[in-house]
Amino acid sequence: MSGKIFFRGRDLTQLSNQMYRRIRGEEIALIFQDPMTRLNPLMRIQDHFLEEIHAHESVSSTEARTRAREALVSMGIHETRIRNYPHEFSGGMRQRIMIALALVLKPSLLIADEPTTSLDVIVEAQILEILQDLKEAYHMSLLLITHNLGIVAEVCDRVAVLYAGKLVELGSVRDIFHKPLHPYTQGLLASVIHLETKELHSIEGSPPDLIAPPSGCRFHPRCSYAQPICTERIPPLVEFEPGHFAACHFGDKFL
Repeated sequence: MSGKIFFRGRDLTQLSNQMYRRIRGEEIALIFQDPMTRLNPLMRIQDHFLEEIHAHESVSSTEARTRAREALVSMGIHETRIRNYPHEFSGGMRQRIMIALALVLKPSLLIADEPTTSLDVIVEAQILEILQDLKEAYHMSLLLITHNLGIVAEVCDRVAVLYAGKLVELGSVRDIFHKPLHPYTQGLLASVIHLETKELHSIEGSPPDLIAPPSGCRFHPRCSYAQPICTERIPPLVEFEPGHFAACHFGDKFL
């Protein structure tokens, strides 16, 4: 199974370019981190929608424009603004437009890459609420990529923690926050600042060079629990409790 990526029973690594093109946007949609760099500054908002719809479906321009306006209105943006250019919108509104573009084809999986970066906390809360509501309304899955643990606690059901390109822990939000089994996850949670914080904590050392990563567990140079086995063997992802996995040779030590 190594190197394979399955979606709805299909191995995405084995699909043709034509099939990839159909799946991207139609079944799997992506919201990028910085909407201003993803919207063409020379194209009106309407043209962004028309280009995407016509790339996947054989519908009339009238129907495509109608669907574009409906998608925009669903994000709280008046339909008359569909002929505006990206620079005429605020950062929060551009992110709403990106969400509308991602959902206009009604995908079953929405990937959101740092969707609230550079937004103030009020707009951030609005975007997160929109994503939550849309997930339920469209009956779709939401894969959220973020470094903000507050967002993870508020929005997510399950959490996958990655370090240096490797999955180190996987479990429910409650498992990850209340009983982390990997030292890296523990370090992340200890670094979070909250109202009861009395001193700042950080993870010692620096992230590894991914061109020449450390042997064994990639976190061992920064881990206070590291033993010789950690430098020699890559820890497998083990299910220590039902639904709670960790890639640590000593994960059972933290149960």
